[in-house]
Amino acid sequence: MDFDFTEEQTLLENMVTSFVRDSYPWEVREAIVKTEEGWKPENWSQFAELGLLGVPFAEEFGGLGGSVVDTMIVMEQFGKGLVVEPYMPSVILSGGLITSLGSKEQIDSIVPTIISGEKRYAFAHSEPQSRFDLFDIKLSASLSGDEYILNGFKSVVFGGPMATHLIISARTSGEQRDKEGITLFLVDKNAEGITTQDYPTIDEYRASEVVLENLKVSKDMVLGEVGKAYDAIDEVVDKATIAVCAEAVGALQVLKDSTIDYCKNRKQFGQPIGKNQSIQHRLVDMMIEYEQSKSILYMACTVDLSDATERRKAVSGAKARIGKAIKFVGENAIQLHGGMGMVDEYMVSHYFKRATMLGILFGNEDYHMKRYSEITQADVIKITDAKASSIAFN
Repeated sequence: MDFDFTEEQTLLENMVTSFVRDSYPWEVREAIVKTEEGWKPENWSQFAELGLLGVPFAEEFGGLGGSVVDTMIVMEQFGKGLVVEPYMPSVILSGGLITSLGSKEQIDSIVPTIISGEKRYAFAHSEPQSRFDLFDIKLSASLSGDEYILNGFKSVVFGGPMATHLIISARTSGEQRDKEGITLFLVDKNAEGITTQDYPTIDEYRASEVVLENLKVSKDMVLGEVGKAYDAIDEVVDKATIAVCAEAVGALQVLKDSTIDYCKNRKQFGQPIGKNQSIQHRLVDMMIEYEQSKSILYMACTVDLSDATERRKAVSGAKARIGKAIKFVGENAIQLHGGMGMVDEYMVSHYFKRATMLGILFGNEDYHMKRYSEITQADVIKITDAKASSIAFN
């Protein structure tokens, strides 16, 4: 199979690589995360000027019409620079929900403001009890006249502190763990009834806890059909998971390369520690884990994402495999760097923390292994039943 990038994709990769190299060196990134805001609005404006905020959107919406491969290219380079601006939460996740569920009027009015960098959205979906189950929603929305009244709590809303608007999932009908009855609402983050608590995560990104108390939302701000949002959430989160995998692969490359360089230059007993055969074996194993991760990422980008079964199987296979690589490459990078690998002043510890967070985001290795095995088992049952029916018919 041909995995070569097109000319346009190569230009995109070179552009993002140049941005990370020239505008996001390690010292600049460290200064950004230490500010109160935790990100740099000027970088977001530059993303808009470069067209990066329009990459995933179709041309009919004013975007560049990029594919999942184009998004992968951007996120992999962002992973190499540990870019902290909320590209995935706002552009890929929230933008994907808006284009999947929004009416023509909503898309025409919202998407251009995302592409221009004027507005930033965050998806307030996770709740303390839900863990990785996208259908486990307790936050309630009750209809009162022409408005919905929302009450409840959302946890770990990534990109929340930088957002101007939120997409909030709420239960309008059904039981807590039903897939039916979930509705999405578009709200201004500063609306009366919303209280947020912003905080830095362990990997120096930013998230929010969101409390809703009698938040009034017009029926016009419902995104999609009432009670029918789950399938779109499942699909868009899967696409965002591919983006997360791409970012993780970028971080893994830096961990691998920096560890190899360190072992070449760190000397003990008069020679580089990289001459030790056991260390060489570890470095080779790190290389293998990285290459396998990159290969399965490419595989996930080539499947038909409109086929729900194939999409879920590919995404879970990639997330589980890359999660395993994150643990192996990250832990070996820390160990081979010795005490240097643990200190905040050295970049390896920051890449390790970010990679670890990416390994958990949208489901850890165990969750996706279980999901993959359930899908595969269902496929086997279907094939077996089909063969049995064919034999019986003949």
